[in-house]
Amino acid sequence: MKVCIMCGGEGTRLRPLTFGRPKPCIPIVNKPSIQHLVSHLANLGFTDVVITLGYMSESIEEALGDGSLFGVDVTYVHEKTKLGTAGSVKNAQKYLEEQPFLVVGGDHVVGLNLLEFYREHLANDSITTIGLISIDDPTEYGIAEIDADYQIKRFKEKPSPGEIFSNLASTGMYVCDPEIFDHIPTGEKFDFARNLFPELMEQGYPLKAWLARGNWSDVGSPRSLREAERWKLQDIGFTNISGDLYIKGARILGPAQIGSCVSVAANSRVIGPVSIGAGTIIEENVIIGPYTSIGEGCIIKNSAKIFSSSIYNRVVIGRDSTVSGSIIDNDTLIGSGCNIEHDTVIGPRAVLKGGVVVHSGTRLWPEVIIPEGTVVKEHVLNEDFDTRTEGS
Repeated sequence: MKVCIMCGGEGTRLRPLTFGRPKPCIPIVNKPSIQHLVSHLANLGFTDVVITLGYMSESIEEALGDGSLFGVDVTYVHEKTKLGTAGSVKNAQKYLEEQPFLVVGGDHVVGLNLLEFYREHLANDSITTIGLISIDDPTEYGIAEIDADYQIKRFKEKPSPGEIFSNLASTGMYVCDPEIFDHIPTGEKFDFARNLFPELMEQGYPLKAWLARGNWSDVGSPRSLREAERWKLQDIGFTNISGDLYIKGARILGPAQIGSCVSVAANSRVIGPVSIGAGTIIEENVIIGPYTSIGEGCIIKNSAKIFSSSIYNRVVIGRDSTVSGSIIDNDTLIGSGCNIEHDTVIGPRAVLKGGVVVHSGTRLWPEVIIPEGTVVKEHVLNEDFDTRTEGS
């Protein structure tokens, strides 16, 4: 079975995490998220993978290679200009013309039975079947109204209060017949939700829905990224140690994934589910709480506390500092006695000196330096980097 994975976006909504990597390569449990997606698809039988590429394409190619490590065959299709969601799939038409195919976003983190989705489409009379999922707040998504036959009656993109006639949000996942290409212009920016689906409905084509059950996220915000990692950490069923673990008078309560050459010093506590990358050093009296992922080569200094956070590679967390529900990118230095509140995102190579407090919901751009004792209440930008956070 064939699947087309769209990986063209810049991931502006997740800045500062996407300056040095494309959105599908943001790490989740110490692996690029696209690897989790391709592994899931392969396990369901989608082994013929076509990937549309745009922003920082080389990172995605490096993460997946030819696909053989994941049991799939990968074909890469590059976009010279931004073509939109449907336009990018049209650009890969010659690889997708033989049979119905699944379309997913490269930033999707899913635990859904997409094989059921594919089979549902084969059994109906629709040119395309759209995956819908019930969510609490549909205002950031396109919503759909369906009838008892699962036929879609109307769409509304990002509805305002008073316009929310359904909480069935489009997942951005579709199963399409090759006939769909007859309705997508070549070389033009064209989107599935904004352009193609309304036009098909106006022309009288029936569009069917598949109601998804399970975990799904398009990782559109730091909070949804943390939620997606939480799902993946929950999938860790047992403790797995890859190589040498140096532990003295400490306690690890699994499940945990632990890389090689990790050390945990006296009276420290690691409570799973957690993932700790190779070469990380955890000093004395440290607490690593559940739903935490720590990358490779990190140093967690004496009496630090980390709860439900994503710490990437080569990060230093200073003595007596606390990190809660936050994301900290590569090569960042957190000084002693700092407090990083929940829903904070700190970009790569930032330096926070001693006693810094970062309020919740705050983002710090790459390479910023925060002076000792500062209370950070709003985003700290770096004009050497783009400052936009709206868009894809």
